[in-house]
Amino acid sequence: MWRSVLIVLSLMLAWPMVGQAQVRIDLDHDWRFRTDVGNAGVAAGWPGATPADTRQVDVPHSWNIGRDDDYEGVAWYFKTFVVPASLLSSHVELHFGATFYRSRVWVNGVEVGGHEGGHTAYAFDIGKQLHAGENRIAVRLDNRPGMATIPGYAMRQAASGNAWYDWWHYGGIVRDVWLSANEHALIRRQRIASRLSGDAASVSTQVSVENLDHDGGRYVLTASIIDPGGNTVAQARSNVQAGAGQPVTATLHVNLPHPQRWNIGDGRLYQWVTQLHASEGTVLDSRSDTFGVRDIAIRNRRLYVNGRQVRLSGLTRHEDSPWEGLAESVGTIRHDWQDMVALHTTLTRPVHYPQNDAVLDFADRHGILLVPEIPVWQFSEAQLKAPALLALAKAMMREMIEQDGNHASIFAWSVCNESDASTPGGRAYVDAMASLIHEIDPARYVTFADADISIKPWKAAPVMHDVDFIMANAYFGSWSGGGSEVDGWLDFMDRTYPDKMVIISEFGYPGVFSPDAASADKARSENLVQQMDAFQRRSFVGGVIFWTYQDYKSHRNLWPGQTEGYVDHGVVDENRQRKPSYFVYESRNRPLSVTTQWRADNDGLRGFQATVTGHAITQLPSYPMQGYVAHWRAVDDRGHELGHGEKTLADLSQPAQFDGAWPAIGRNAAVHLAVDVTSPDGARAGGVASDYHPLNIGSAHFLPTGDKQP
Repeated sequence: MWRSVLIVLSLMLAWPMVGQAQVRIDLDHDWRFRTDVGNAGVAAGWPGATPADTRQVDVPHSWNIGRDDDYEGVAWYFKTFVVPASLLSSHVELHFGATFYRSRVWVNGVEVGGHEGGHTAYAFDIGKQLHAGENRIAVRLDNRPGMATIPGYAMRQAASGNAWYDWWHYGGIVRDVWLSANEHALIRRQRIASRLSGDAASVSTQVSVENLDHDGGRYVLTASIIDPGGNTVAQARSNVQAGAGQPVTATLHVNLPHPQRWNIGDGRLYQWVTQLHASEGTVLDSRSDTFGVRDIAIRNRRLYVNGRQVRLSGLTRHEDSPWEGLAESVGTIRHDWQDMVALHTTLTRPVHYPQNDAVLDFADRHGILLVPEIPVWQFSEAQLKAPALLALAKAMMREMIEQDGNHASIFAWSVCNESDASTPGGRAYVDAMASLIHEIDPARYVTFADADISIKPWKAAPVMHDVDFIMANAYFGSWSGGGSEVDGWLDFMDRTYPDKMVIISEFGYPGVFSPDAASADKARSENLVQQMDAFQRRSFVGGVIFWTYQDYKSHRNLWPGQTEGYVDHGVVDENRQRKPSYFVYESRNRPLSVTTQWRADNDGLRGFQATVTGHAITQLPSYPMQGYVAHWRAVDDRGHELGHGEKTLADLSQPAQFDGAWPAIGRNAAVHLAVDVTSPDGARAGGVASDYHPLNIGSAHFLPTGDKQP
């Protein structure tokens, strides 16, 4: 057996992609690719024989970069791989992290299945199709939209003549591909749930075990829980019995006294390691998932994390770049999300479709709240009423929740965006999706993003009473009306939905409303400050999400005369070059303020006193900040360091003061002081830079710094 080559794919708080198994064999390299413009590949025998004129690619891969940039239709991927005879006695599955959009898959010329949807994982049992030696995979993909594809034709836009969805149609094998191999039994998934009660947590996992043999099996499940510091703090054990070829679910439970809590900006994660043992003790399979202990609640139109009210902000981000498209590498994801943390992102939607595991893992570890969504975008009532579309939407939602449901960062699910949800058919769709979510993930909230709610004439929509909180796309200053109309709209929202918290799920300024990019970004900067100030004044606004981090590729919302290009809507462009609005956004979304005073006497400057103040809940953003660290460094006018230091700030719910000092440097010396405050995970939350100029000082006292923000 291949137990010695266990390779664990860390999904960080996810219910696993289908089968994270004891043996994993990477299949990302050395594929062959070609388009099939005439859709003739099946008839031409491509499932069993690779055609001519293919080119070599590695996956993840999107064909819509380079010469096939705007290709819409059918394309194929082919791969050969060698299977040793020893593996044929195992249960072998072929896994796809995601393929866009509709797939059919053959192994050694035999069709093993297909999948619809471009952002969730799936797998096939291929053991019967394999043989010792060289084997072959053929994958047919079709990225064309339709009336009942998700995403699909945005029929709310039919009258405009452009019923395309508002991002690029990146076809391809856009996430990893691998084989898994198990013997006797496997862990299909585990679902971790935690509940806080006072200063203790109750944590359990439902483990789905699948018997792969022709006879009944007896197994033992063991679990170890590892705290954020790497210490094993609890263990659990359960006996399991499963009939031949049958799945069974077992529950393991532990109590954690005084747990370390996951919090905004401080993503402390526990690890739950489950092992499946045969009755004689052999380890058959294992799972390692992370989880967070936290309590998230909406009460009296306010959002609370661990019992403390928060008001959060952030940006959306498309999985899109000129170099990778939808098939993003972990490096691109980390670069962008680290930049979004530098912009003080603590909440995002994060865009219209299920996200790469690396995105969710990053949000978990940095304390960012997420509201993931399936890509039902600008669908008409007729589409939402269609049984086939509802069935597909339910399947996508179930796949997303089962894949991602353990992530501490996720606090709600969104069922659609800018669709005809306020119609009778749309309301029925929302209610059906909410019912499904409450069934499979009852601990989380349900909502959807709506644009009609901000368009005049404003009118009540009964469907808003069916969701746990309202998400509103509000583009005052462009699509929703004049920028000054936001206050009247907020009054309307307060009167009409007096029991609902509101999250502004999109706001911002699209470039097409200005004559050129430079003037558009100036308007964007002014708009984001004006709108955030208005949202801040309303306590029922629990969070705001700016559209968007980066410019992204589309056929819509472009400059006049363009048929394809990048939507001018971000604070960075498609190449991640920062626009002036980037710095305006960063300054407006700092969660704290820092002021300093100089300490000087007759011998010159001796030091300073700094005051760090977290934002009150009347401000936006505002959230608890504990364990933040202030770092300071002072240099003289020749660049020589005078001193440096740091101070841990236990709790910034009240102003925190600290001093810095150095030997007196004389009456005529100039000094530059920099103070930066960082979160527990090292992200910069704010700071000041101050310059001291010589003054004739008669006695020791404090002088104001004339602080400037760096």
